[in-house]
Amino acid sequence: MDEVKRIVLNQETDEDRVTSISLRPERLSDFIGQKDLVANIRVAVDAAKQRQEPLEHMLFSGPPGLGKTSLAHIISHEMNSRITVTSGPAIERAGDFIGILTNLEAGDILFIDEIHRMSKTVEEFLYPAMESFKIDFVVDKGPYAKTINFNLKPFTLIGATTRSGLLASPLRDRFGIFHHLDFYEPADLAKIIMNAARKLGVTLDNEAAALIAARARGTPRIAIRLLKRSRDFAQVETGKSAIEPKIVSLAMERLKIDSQGLDEFDRKILRVILENYNGGPVGIEALSATLNEESDTIADVVEPYLLKIGFLRRTSRGREVTEKARQHLLIP
Repeated sequence: MDEVKRIVLNQETDEDRVTSISLRPERLSDFIGQKDLVANIRVAVDAAKQRQEPLEHMLFSGPPGLGKTSLAHIISHEMNSRITVTSGPAIERAGDFIGILTNLEAGDILFIDEIHRMSKTVEEFLYPAMESFKIDFVVDKGPYAKTINFNLKPFTLIGATTRSGLLASPLRDRFGIFHHLDFYEPADLAKIIMNAARKLGVTLDNEAAALIAARARGTPRIAIRLLKRSRDFAQVETGKSAIEPKIVSLAMERLKIDSQGLDEFDRKILRVILENYNGGPVGIEALSATLNEESDTIADVVEPYLLKIGFLRRTSRGREVTEKARQHLLIP
């Protein structure tokens, strides 16, 4: 699969990182969607501020592109604290992690994206740091070995994961607050699109926003990406920055994104299961081999949305395509 060409890929790209800085909300009151989650975060933040204590360690889980990183930055603004951002795969050595931890000031927030991909060696340093704000490490070897203790300033760790089941139990148990982010409703996505359009200097009406929202797979990151692609088509086709419904329809047709937000790769997966495996069930490894694609990519990037809209079903024997998907693809 060519990830560059997949517009509806919900994993973050360099373009998304640049855009998110300017479009990211700064306060909880500006965050659209996930109402219950935002209300619970508000209570935790207000309580911590009243007690003049750091916020409890917090874990966000859910598919990519739903706002886990944005919420971490919002919490740092609400707590008037500094945020240090890193990711699980980026911390390769324990020495690097010790440097990050010792540079944190009291009340600072450490945000670790993809925390489930952190190495076991680094993870073991995190346990005492989270629990008692201490780290111990051994210098030298053999008879000259000695343990050095470092006291850390109280900080808040915010972890984000797309696969909470891969987190080790000792790590998961040290988080005091858990939140799961789910896919957004089209009405909330339409509001996000309208807000992003204002910041980008683009005009569009409610109908155009609704058309984009319907194809955004319940994901704000994809919604903003589709908005920007629609802006490109509007500029080229009409010479204006105004996005009309017919321009959105043209853009989606050219990008081969259908009314459910599926692209060519999504439809290919469904067709392979229908045509090669009689609709399923089929195991993820067999499907991966047939498509010549990593099984993790299928499980993490493609499946969650297909499961959400009822086009795919997981059983003990493997994946099955539903009648709803068969009708959408017009396959008898």
